[in-house]
Amino acid sequence: MVTGVYTRRLNRFLTLVSLNGRAVLCFLPNPGRMEELLVPRVKVVLREAEGKHRKTRYELLAVYQDDLLVSVDTRIPNRLLFEAFKERRLDPFSHYDVIKPEYVYGQSRFDFLLRNNVERCLIEAKSCTLVRRGVALFPDAPTLRGRRHVSELARARREGYRACVIFIIQRTDVDAFSPNDVTDPAFGAALRKASAEGVELYAYSSELTENEVLLRKRIRIDLRDSENAANSRRHST
Repeated sequence: MVTGVYTRRLNRFLTLVSLNGRAVLCFLPNPGRMEELLVPRVKVVLREAEGKHRKTRYELLAVYQDDLLVSVDTRIPNRLLFEAFKERRLDPFSHYDVIKPEYVYGQSRFDFLLRNNVERCLIEAKSCTLVRRGVALFPDAPTLRGRRHVSELARARREGYRACVIFIIQRTDVDAFSPNDVTDPAFGAALRKASAEGVELYAYSSELTENEVLLRKRIRIDLRDSENAANSRRHST
């Protein structure tokens, strides 16, 4: 991996980065807005990626926010969770024998189906990079797809599945998670409704180092209005 200086975003998946004084085109594996991270002249981490049909030589994997390295690769959460499920490192999910990624249910494709002889568990993983006053917030842009996922999970729960949403917060400076009602109040409403109907919500922090990504601690879920959650965090510190 190499470091560069972010210049500007060309579209959802392409950025310009200055690398050793030379402008290079980079693939950005994250369609989110990330306005608090992708600011001009911020230091970023790139990975050189080879491929016969690639249009870009580099991928933008992480952004420095002050001294904190924040992963922005939305492919990471599923990889982290797959390994954790396989190695039975997450207690709420350690009793499943079968792991099926990319499982289709209803009108949605969910990230995982876990199964044993007793039950089936549908899981949707969400990548989160936005943190304010110690509270992780999702989404950072309106997400119709996210609303559909939590509504489908609620339906699956009514049909006898165990159903879960797991938010992987790709940074460590976080104490709680809340839905981002300012950006997408409809998602917040859908998530609270699904939770009331038995959909389980989990959040975990993660850390990017020089050569690996580590799943860190479980984070408290706070379903209060996101502004109230952030204010509560501010008054308690």
